[in-house]
Amino acid sequence: MSLLQVNDLSVSFRVPGGDVAAVKGVSFGIEKGETLALVGESGSGKSVSALSVLQLLPYPTAQHPSGSIRFRGTELVGADKQTLFDVRGDKISMIFQEPLTSLNPLHSIEKQIAEVLQLHNGLRGQPLKDRVLKLLDLVGLAGLKDRLNAYPHELSGGQRQRIMIAMALANEPDLLIADEPTTALDVTIQAQILELLRELQQKMGMAILMITHDLGIVEKFAHRVCVMTDGEIVESGATADIFADPQHDYTKHLLGAAPSGVADVPVNEGAGLLSTDDLKVHFPIKGGFLGRVQDHVKAVDGISLSLKAGHSLGVVGESGSGKSTLGMAILRLISSDGGINFDGNELAGAGFADMRPLRSDMQIVFQDPFGSLSPRLSVGQIVGEGLLIHEPSLSDEDRDARICQALAEVGLDPESRHRYPHEFSGGQRQRISIARAMVLNPRFVVLDEPTSALDVSVQAQIVDLLKDLQRKYDLAYLFISHDLRVVRALCHDVMVMKDGVIVEQGSAEQIFDAPQTDYTKALMAAAFNLEVVHQDAVQG
Repeated sequence: MSLLQVNDLSVSFRVPGGDVAAVKGVSFGIEKGETLALVGESGSGKSVSALSVLQLLPYPTAQHPSGSIRFRGTELVGADKQTLFDVRGDKISMIFQEPLTSLNPLHSIEKQIAEVLQLHNGLRGQPLKDRVLKLLDLVGLAGLKDRLNAYPHELSGGQRQRIMIAMALANEPDLLIADEPTTALDVTIQAQILELLRELQQKMGMAILMITHDLGIVEKFAHRVCVMTDGEIVESGATADIFADPQHDYTKHLLGAAPSGVADVPVNEGAGLLSTDDLKVHFPIKGGFLGRVQDHVKAVDGISLSLKAGHSLGVVGESGSGKSTLGMAILRLISSDGGINFDGNELAGAGFADMRPLRSDMQIVFQDPFGSLSPRLSVGQIVGEGLLIHEPSLSDEDRDARICQALAEVGLDPESRHRYPHEFSGGQRQRISIARAMVLNPRFVVLDEPTSALDVSVQAQIVDLLKDLQRKYDLAYLFISHDLRVVRALCHDVMVMKDGVIVEQGSAEQIFDAPQTDYTKALMAAAFNLEVVHQDAVQG
């Protein structure tokens, strides 16, 4: 008998005007100690299928017209609360895709990890704290032992993801459902987490249901694969067989869709636009009865860089290396020390009023498009908000025309401006975020992990879109990413960061083809190991 057996599972959602079928007659099984990957593009039904296992869908809006989900012979569809309580977080755990929205913003990381141990194991006091520290060490966060009172917003995206993994592994589950578990992680940490999951799987006989769009991870990690599109499994089988000889056209499309190539040669040698000189961002660590400053986190520690118009500078490094903090400091969204010069304007110490005239020239596209778009505003209002602030003299007709033009430039139907963010896929929401930045005709854009949560085919589309916009408007990009394939496809120069400092910088060709430092070599090796398998599969 399979550990988990899903038979003829269907999921539909009640919406005004009728029901929408999200999953249609899906069947699969997972054995003890096995890894099964569900792959497919956004909207294919893979996450909905996974959430159904733990009955976490918004019932009664979500319905199961047909299907059975049995875990160790126990039926989970329609199970009572006690049965689900016994299973959730103990026998079956789940790593969710978006850690910032999945973690409680009002609770410390210690409290959130401890909660699952208290509920299912009854741990208290020092044994509970010891277990929390052991879990942090297990997922590579031993450095947070002195920051157990930190809140999710005080951690990097990769650190938050590892907190989610620690919570999921706390009770050594029989089945781990991992929904994009390495999306926010850089390649070295990604490799560490996958190796950790593999070790725990071998040690405990844990089964893993992995939902991911990263085909390199699938080939390296999964025993079997189910390929989903439009709510159906169109192809399934052993991983090696699927990658070596895909049968379905959709599977072939997925395998050939990853971003590739190198950055375009700039049309002209742009003038210097942005530079920093010994830029520093230090966050105080407070402790003791009076909350005095005891030390500092040196998130950015003496960074000097320069960027020309029409050029892209890629910033890579592990989670917590200071990449996002650097981008926020350059835009004066957080305080910093050191020089920042933009087009002849010295920004160091500039206040809100000083920065306002420059905001239209300096824009940002955030990592999480769902979290950075207001759910209460229509797409037209989101994209047009900057025009209301920076170009208030525009007539309603002219503003609407600019909004339509921005949406069309990013490949969205201008008529979609009347809809809301939740009505779009992840890739479409990221296009909306890009349109919001581009509608002001900026000269410099910070792109903070703009493709990390997107399917490989959508990643390639976004990279092509960013290249087109750069050529058209001579834009300068500061591109922050852990995906080295995307960095190579878009960036002319690369800067490698670790622990707030630059360990290596140079042209993209130099960094990728002839890295000098051991850290950069480790980054390239980790990325290459994940990519080369994928390339071989495509060629096969």
